[in-house]
Amino acid sequence: VGEIRDLETAQIAVQASLTGHLVMSTLHTNTAAGAMTRLRDMGIEPFLLSSSLVGVVAQRLVRTLNPETKQAFEAGEYERRLLGLGPNDPSPTLYKPGRDAGGGFRGRTGIYELIIIDDQMRTMIHDGASEHEIERYARTQTPSIRDDGLRKVLAGETTLEEVLRVTRED
Repeated sequence: VGEIRDLETAQIAVQASLTGHLVMSTLHTNTAAGAMTRLRDMGIEPFLLSSSLVGVVAQRLVRTLNPETKQAFEAGEYERRLLGLGPNDPSPTLYKPGRDAGGGFRGRTGIYELIIIDDQMRTMIHDGASEHEIERYARTQTPSIRDDGLRKVLAGETTLEEVLRVTRED
């Protein structure tokens, strides 16, 4: 299935899944948890959704720093707070774009989050849990897309601003 844009396509995907087929598709949502509520809003019954999903992946692209021109700096209070660091945690070295023809960036890389549909998640979907409840439970199991981006910030691949830009919480 290509992209799921309407109820008919969603029903075809669910029915194929229920007959033992592995169905992969795209669905435009802001978060992985949003996929469940989007499919419900399209008209897929929660009991069918809970029976047919095995996992949901969200992805975004972030610009990568040019490794030849990126400039190191020590994380300040603002960056430390956004990275979830306490007062006794060492300050990491972060990077900002250097001056070059590409604005300090070269290429893109993906940041991801995965929601695995385990028994607890299946029950939540079946019972009509809200996107917020699904998101809260998912974070006890796997990192968020922002967390994956922050790992890439700490690895010097991209900037904190870039990750915040593409993962802004609406």
